[in-house]
Amino acid sequence: MDDLARSTETLAADRPFGIAILAMGGQGGGVLTDWIVALAESQGWHAQSTSIAGVAQRTGATLYYIEMLKARDGLRPILSLMPSPGDVDVVVAAEWIEAGRSVLRGLVTPDKTLLVASTHRAYAVSEKEKPGDAIADPVAVTEALGVAARRVVAFDMEALAQRLGTVISAALFGALAGANALPFPREAYVAVIRAGGRGVEPSLKAFEAAAAHASQGGVAPIERARAKRLDALPLTAGHPLLERLLARIRGEFPDPAHALLYAGVRRLTDFQDADYADEYLDRVGRMAKLDNSAHGWALTGAAAKYIAVAMAYDDIIRIADLKTRGSRFDRVRREVRAAPNQILYMTEFMHPRAEEIVGTFPRGLGQWIENHRGAFRFIDRLVNKGRRIRTGTISAFLMLYFLGGMRGWRRRTLRHAQERAHLERWLDIAAAQAAGNYALAVEILNARRLVKGYSDTHARGLSKFDRVMAAAPLLTNRADGARWMRLLVASALQDEAGTDLDGTLKTIATL
Repeated sequence: MDDLARSTETLAADRPFGIAILAMGGQGGGVLTDWIVALAESQGWHAQSTSIAGVAQRTGATLYYIEMLKARDGLRPILSLMPSPGDVDVVVAAEWIEAGRSVLRGLVTPDKTLLVASTHRAYAVSEKEKPGDAIADPVAVTEALGVAARRVVAFDMEALAQRLGTVISAALFGALAGANALPFPREAYVAVIRAGGRGVEPSLKAFEAAAAHASQGGVAPIERARAKRLDALPLTAGHPLLERLLARIRGEFPDPAHALLYAGVRRLTDFQDADYADEYLDRVGRMAKLDNSAHGWALTGAAAKYIAVAMAYDDIIRIADLKTRGSRFDRVRREVRAAPNQILYMTEFMHPRAEEIVGTFPRGLGQWIENHRGAFRFIDRLVNKGRRIRTGTISAFLMLYFLGGMRGWRRRTLRHAQERAHLERWLDIAAAQAAGNYALAVEILNARRLVKGYSDTHARGLSKFDRVMAAAPLLTNRADGARWMRLLVASALQDEAGTDLDGTLKTIATL
């Protein structure tokens, strides 16, 4: 029995056919739902759709649910508004981890459910906000679906849609057709897309390509994580200041560190200027003098990576600079597929604390305000509130553009002085360990991965990092000091409250 006959056979006259769609904002989940409903109705079926909105900022997808039933004796059926676990025939997931979540929700069952999913990743806020690598394992989803679903059709439909200039909903619709998920002819799908009247040709191309791919069945290979690629050190940079930096890398540092150092120089030149990148090489050079080839230059490599991260901190100046770059506007236009004659407005949500505002003041003034709590609280009451700024308007854009242009002022700010002092204390701790406990010195540098982000996220990470560094003297004379430092970092990454870190610190204190 072929798949089309089997799918038709499951549509008993007395039982509706259920389709659940999990999609995020901008993926066209509502369009796909409307297409499926129109497809069913064009073939004489009754169909009903509902949706439950997900939480904003990518912490959850919107769940669309469709039930359909073939018309019978002119009677209109009563259809469900919600999917029941164990009673869904087709699940469509517009992202791979959402496919895994559909299993956890009980929507996918091995005796009934066909799963059609895109294997690409769109990272959730929960994955981005945590220090270190909090990316969910896509291979675990693959393994779970191998036993959880009756059949799985999965490949990168996002890449296919982007290549053909449309959104993923067209590719998902094509995958449904190619997988014979519904008992309707291919020309009926095409007619529904044509009836939409917008973006018809790109949608049809994506539909046909996805249908052809889905007809082959199976799950496309999925990697656990993309390998990070660093550009090799170029022969020339095309500018005297940058040429000097390249010459320093070649002449003062070992070959294994060149790619990391080049990445760091590029990042810091973009963040500030070539002189700032020169300071970076000075700091890495300090650690390189304590290193040697017997250890594989691990200390130099860790310094090259994490000193660059520490020096390119996120402040108001950096955020404003990034938000007003022409490359960002171009990228967003491509992502939303805005036509050349369309005006694009972006609404930025900004919630600065007093710490961020005072951090941009001159060092002396900012320090005075921080020491006088009344003045600090007054500023906090003025600024510590959410604001939505439309960068498509002249006034809002100019405000951010002015802030982003304050890079030349950055070295005079309180925030820069604080970051510099914190950076030097960290490097002093690592340097003090290099001769007697090399492995511990490397892990002290690697611990900088705890600090990331902006505002509250940065403050939480910095607090954990400082607590970890406070334990470094207790590990100085221990042969297993590096292992304990790694354990401290892993504990700090476990939970936002720091409960696990507290437990590990107490254990170390008893050693």
